[in-house]
Amino acid sequence: MREQTVLTPSQVGQYIKQWMDRDRLLSGLLISGEISNYKVYPSGHHYFTLKDGEGALRCVMFRGDAASLRFRPSNGMRVIAAGRITVFPRDGQYQLYCVRLTPEGVGDLHLAFEQLKERLAREGLFDPAHKRPLPRFPSTVALITSPAGAAVRDMVRILGARWPLVRIRVLPVRVQGEGAAEEIAAALQWANENRVADVIITGRGGGSMEDLWAFNEEVVARAIYRSQIPVISAVGHEPDVTIADFVADLRAATPSNAAELAVPDQNEIYGALLGDGGRLRGAITFRLDRYRQALDRLATSRPMREPASYWKDKRLLLDYQSRQLCHGFERCLAGRREELARLSAALDAMSPLRVLARGYAVARGEGGQVVSSVEQVRTGERLELTLSDGTLDCQVL
Repeated sequence: MREQTVLTPSQVGQYIKQWMDRDRLLSGLLISGEISNYKVYPSGHHYFTLKDGEGALRCVMFRGDAASLRFRPSNGMRVIAAGRITVFPRDGQYQLYCVRLTPEGVGDLHLAFEQLKERLAREGLFDPAHKRPLPRFPSTVALITSPAGAAVRDMVRILGARWPLVRIRVLPVRVQGEGAAEEIAAALQWANENRVADVIITGRGGGSMEDLWAFNEEVVARAIYRSQIPVISAVGHEPDVTIADFVADLRAATPSNAAELAVPDQNEIYGALLGDGGRLRGAITFRLDRYRQALDRLATSRPMREPASYWKDKRLLLDYQSRQLCHGFERCLAGRREELARLSAALDAMSPLRVLARGYAVARGEGGQVVSSVEQVRTGERLELTLSDGTLDCQVL
């Protein structure tokens, strides 16, 4: 009887691992299921379980592979996981080593777009109250885009044709591929720190969602939000919508349209100036005509034809006023005289001297008091009699 080989648990695990690693079917699987127990460890590795109605499969996605995720996985989300199944010898459990994760029924880019859009909207990055108005006549426009694309040539051409006074500064960045979003965000920050322009246009020509993805990155959205210089987002064509469009102060349908929105049209300004000039000339002509008519009226007026007539008229008026004033004083004085005569007559009629003039006398005792009764004097008392023309000293007998 042949002697049976005795293996250790780790040897069994290694054998099974080698056997599974050699299986081509297990090394390139696509597995559909619902995520549960999703966790991200401090190491950056993602651990979760894929399950359906009858079974479950443990999965791990290492940090390097997880860095390529465009969306944020969550429990209950149905996904398609790509990877290989093998055994981890230490615990003897088989699991899926996931290298790519895609939302089931929708692209990962679309899901990542919607997730980031919802999160930034909750934070207020799309709030219209935060958007800054564009200056009416910018002196400098900065273009943050690829220096080699057709979009930058179109913008430079249109800016120069519409408003030749504007200065154009091109801040060259990559607009596609790894690191493009970071370059765009860094250019936005540099432009603000150095105040290189009055308006910033950032964008690129059209392309697929993958081509435009740099403008859907959170780092670009936050750089646009922090910008103190107004930003116009000009990404792709009219149907293309990016996160940058929602955050920017103004969205343009195309890069060419952004150039049209950034500066005024010199032909329109020239036309407006011509119109204003015509209206100004009309207003000046109208006012000059009014002044000319007023001047004609003054030139034909009597004071201008006979300057001395004004003083003559005033002198006549002064004489008339003087006569009126004198007549008024005379009338007032005559009335006062009449009133004085009347009061004098009344006072004279009541004067005791008038009584004395008619033969009456006033008797006063030795004390000077008026004697009006015989009872007031005694025999031998001296009295003073006042007559109309003098006084008499008398004695009562």
